[in-house]
Amino acid sequence: MDVTDSVLDMFEAYLNDVFHKCRRSLEIYQQETVNAKDNAMATLSFVATMVADEKIPPEQIRTKVFSNISKTELNEAISVTKEILKPARNNFLSFLDNHFNRLRQFSGNFLKTLTFFSGIQDDNFLYAIEIVLGLQNGSRKKIPDDAPLDFITPTWSKYVFNEEGEGIKQSYEWCVLFKLKDKLNSGDIFVANSRRYADLDGYLIPKEQWKIKKEEICSQLYISPDALTHINGKIKELEDLLPLVNDLLVGTDEVRLEDGILVVPRLQAQELPDSVYELENAISSRLPLVDLPEILMEVNSWTNFTNHLTSIHDGKCPETGQIHRVYASLLSNACNIPWVDMARSANIEYYDLLWSIRSYHREDTLKLANNHLVNYHHKQWLSNLWGGGTLSSSDGQRFPVSGKIRNAKAQLKYFGYGKGVTFYTHTADQYSQFGSKVIASTERDAMYVLDEILNNETELNILEHTTDTSGYTDLVFGLFDLLGMQFSPRLRDIKDQKLSKIKGKDFEYPSLKFTGVINPDYIAGRWDDLLRLAGSMKSGYVTSSLFIGKLQSYPRQNNLTYVLQEYGRLIKTIFILKYLLSQTLRRKINTQLNKGEALHSLRNFLWFGGDGKIRKKQEEQQQEQALCLNVATNSVILWNTIYMQEVLNELRKEGYIVNQDDIVHLSPARFSHINRLGKYFFDFDENGLNGNLRQLRVNA
Repeated sequence: MDVTDSVLDMFEAYLNDVFHKCRRSLEIYQQETVNAKDNAMATLSFVATMVADEKIPPEQIRTKVFSNISKTELNEAISVTKEILKPARNNFLSFLDNHFNRLRQFSGNFLKTLTFFSGIQDDNFLYAIEIVLGLQNGSRKKIPDDAPLDFITPTWSKYVFNEEGEGIKQSYEWCVLFKLKDKLNSGDIFVANSRRYADLDGYLIPKEQWKIKKEEICSQLYISPDALTHINGKIKELEDLLPLVNDLLVGTDEVRLEDGILVVPRLQAQELPDSVYELENAISSRLPLVDLPEILMEVNSWTNFTNHLTSIHDGKCPETGQIHRVYASLLSNACNIPWVDMARSANIEYYDLLWSIRSYHREDTLKLANNHLVNYHHKQWLSNLWGGGTLSSSDGQRFPVSGKIRNAKAQLKYFGYGKGVTFYTHTADQYSQFGSKVIASTERDAMYVLDEILNNETELNILEHTTDTSGYTDLVFGLFDLLGMQFSPRLRDIKDQKLSKIKGKDFEYPSLKFTGVINPDYIAGRWDDLLRLAGSMKSGYVTSSLFIGKLQSYPRQNNLTYVLQEYGRLIKTIFILKYLLSQTLRRKINTQLNKGEALHSLRNFLWFGGDGKIRKKQEEQQQEQALCLNVATNSVILWNTIYMQEVLNELRKEGYIVNQDDIVHLSPARFSHINRLGKYFFDFDENGLNGNLRQLRVNA
């Protein structure tokens, strides 16, 4: 399965790369033709002026023209104009021909080796694939008259057909392969023995098993299997909120309408009492100064989290003689320090360090170690003052890459003219980080919001989750509710949010943008499909990011995408009304997202090596590095929490009045007392060299 997925991923990456190169080629072509076009137009304009001038006798026109311009200049102007007027040259697809020879080097074997299936009844696209394979292996000499054409869009049509309406072979091949890429992503075409490109229905609990498991899963999700019971309950909740919002918009100066536009004032920073700052200073002044490696070792002496880093060779945890290499390898990855540099700094043989990384660093072992740290932190009394472990947030942290890395994407805003990836991290209200995933920086956060929550194996019981604006869609609202959780994103663009009315209900709606209409009967008719989807995600049949990606690119009518969006709009409308009514809710969301930002600052502090650039080319290694950063971050959070507890206990013993409400505003995401750079020694024994130079190394 992994091999099949890797091949299909490379196929998609190649076509995406060709797509962007053709776009760039068109831009360069257009820039180059600007000057030539201006010169050609000037030349032809002069000729046209001569022809239109009635004072010049017809027999003298040629003489007049060529007395001012040469015949060569005129022919060049005509040639440039003809080139510009070609429809294909205004389309980046015309530059695909430059890449055709390279495509032919692998596409024939690619199509021959993999077996494709269609998820659409009576779909003729498989025949198009068969035609392309025949054209490439030589068994077909031309495009047959009955070749499928219905998938060719108007944009592609200008490239695929010539002026006589005849199909161009290599253009047809390109079109089919690009459409194959799109259909693989949407699920219209699927491949056997694949995880990411399988049949859409194959990701869900088999229908026969679903009949048996349905009642149990609905009980776990706290959701009624009866569609009308659940949907009517949501409609009643919406009905109860509508008059409250109506009264809010009329009677307050906070949330209000100005000329028909919704205004939600920005939350003002809370004015904290002086006692909070005094307590903060007291804690900061008493926390011990500590080196980063010491934190890792001391935390391990409390928790034994390295016992989860079992060897790939014998399944045993690191022994006493190996543990220093494990610490070095963890910090090397977490701080982005090149392995060679860490080996020299820690006085460890490079190959010993490399052996430690390859033996103990795996996604499963690092997750277990991180979970252990999260659970240990969860049990601290100070952690429970910050939160109950039921609220979380997620956000992406972008890192540039060095070199050619397949999953890195260009984003001018974050990487300039370079490329980068995103570490998408989930943070609990207690400041611990229970999951991270490496994703492409161009992908929307909303696709990955649920992954780490559903994969959460810590003792944290996440019931509510928040993100910033880019982390939500109607699909995500619907899925969270179906999974028995509350989705509470921060809505920066709330005045532009479209709300939805209920079809067949004569409610009095506030003067907001209620432009959508929800059909409860449509949702009820597909309720079992929605429950089966939620149950499949909850049971681990499919990751939410994979399925959301499929749904978002799924083009068929009357499918799961639309009913889930419809239900999501209902849930989103209810949430937005609650969001408007409760400043407490808005402040809670803001506070949690600020905790994530504070942890980003700590992670940036830890990520100081290698010019801040990721150099690991394999996604597996990148994921391991992200998890090492989680382990290091949670180690610092735990160490700070333990010592902050000690300081608070000591202050109380000394008679310092510690207000419980003040403690809530403290943060363990602090690092000013941490030395991350190691120790430098400047004791130079001049006599030890006896005035000589050091010995050169022996060339091994």
